Amino acid sequence: MTVKNDPARFHGEFKVPGGKLVVADVATQGGRITEAKISGDFFLEPDEAFDALAPALVGASVTDDGAALTRRLRDALEPFGDALDLQGFSLSDVAAVVRRALAGARDFGDFDWEVLHTPVLPTRVNVALDQVLLEEVSEGRRKPTLRIWEWEDRAVVIGAFQSYVNELHPDGVRDHDVEVVRRVTGGGAMFMEGGNCITYSLYAPLDLVAGLDYTESYAFLDRWVIEALAAHGVDAWYVPINDITSSQGKIGGAAQKRTRGAVIHHVTMSYDIDADRMAEVLRIGQAKISDKGITSAKKRVDPVRRQTGATREDIIATMIDTFTAKYPAVRGVLSEEEEAAAKALVDQKFGTEAWTLRVP
Repeated sequence: MTVKNDPARFHGEFKVPGGKLVVADVATQGGRITEAKISGDFFLEPDEAFDALAPALVGASVTDDGAALTRRLRDALEPFGDALDLQGFSLSDVAAVVRRALAGARDFGDFDWEVLHTPVLPTRVNVALDQVLLEEVSEGRRKPTLRIWEWEDRAVVIGAFQSYVNELHPDGVRDHDVEVVRRVTGGGAMFMEGGNCITYSLYAPLDLVAGLDYTESYAFLDRWVIEALAAHGVDAWYVPINDITSSQGKIGGAAQKRTRGAVIHHVTMSYDIDADRMAEVLRIGQAKISDKGITSAKKRVDPVRRQTGATREDIIATMIDTFTAKYPAVRGVLSEEEEAAAKALVDQKFGTEAWTLRVP
C-alpha cells in the first residue's frame, strides 16, 4: 500500500524597506508549490488582481529564484494593464517572501541581539574583530550582534578583492601616515580618520538573510538605520547594490560576506570627511565617477554632519536607540578573549604584507 505524504507547510513574513508587510503561507509536495496564500497590509487595486497572486505561484518549483517567481506573478497580472496599482510592495517583494518562507528564514525580531559600542581600537584590530565575531556568532558562542566601531588612527580599509596599487596613491599613503588594511568583505575602499565616519557591523545567523540575494539583503539589513537617519531629518534610501544615498547625495556604502553559518554586513557612512586628503590618498577612477553620474570625486562625499547638524555621538545614540527599540536587544561589551583573538589575528593575518598585498 502506498502512503501519501502530507504536504510540507511554510510561513514567511517580509517587511518591505520603506513599505508594507507581505506574508506568505505556502505548501509544497514533490518539489512544487501546491498551495499558496499571500496577505499583508499593502494596497492593491483592482481586487481581482489580488485573487490572481496566489494561483500564479502554484506549480512553481521550490528551487525557483526570485526572478522566476516574479515572472510568474507578472504574467498573471499582465491582463490588468494600466488598472494595476501596487502600493507599499512590489511583485519582487512577494517573490522574496515566498523564497524566505521556503528557506525557513527568520527576521530580526526572532533573535536576541547584543549591541556593542566598542572602545577606541586600531583600525587593524577593528577589521580583525569582524572575522572573530563572525566566527563566534557562526559557532553559536555569541548572540547575533551589532557592533559600532571607534578608532583614532588614519587608515584606508580596502575590499577583499581590490588591487592595492590601483586603489591608492603611494605618496599620499606615506605623506599622511595612512594604515592600509584589507578586510574580509568585498566592496570599495573606506577612508577613515578618527571621527570622520560612522561604521558598524552586523553579525547574524545565516537564517536572517535566507531566501534573499545580496542585492535584496542590503536594504533589508539596513532598514533600521534608514529609520535612525530619518529621525534626524535625513531622507535616505538604498541604491542597488550597496549604496545608501539621500536627497542630498550619497551617504555611505555597505559590504557583506556569508559563511557556512553566519553573515557579516557592515556599513560606513560619511560624517565629516576631508575630501582633499581623501583624494590625495585614494585613486578614485574615472569609471567609478562616471558610473555615479558625477563630475568630481569630491561630490561623492556627502557628510551626515551637514545634513543633520547633529554630533557624531548623537547620531550613534539614535542608531542604538532605534535598533534596541525595534528588536530584542541588550547592550553588551567586548570580551577580553575576543579582543585578544583579534590582536592575534592582526599578527597572523591583517597586519601582514601577504594579506594586505593579496592583490598587489
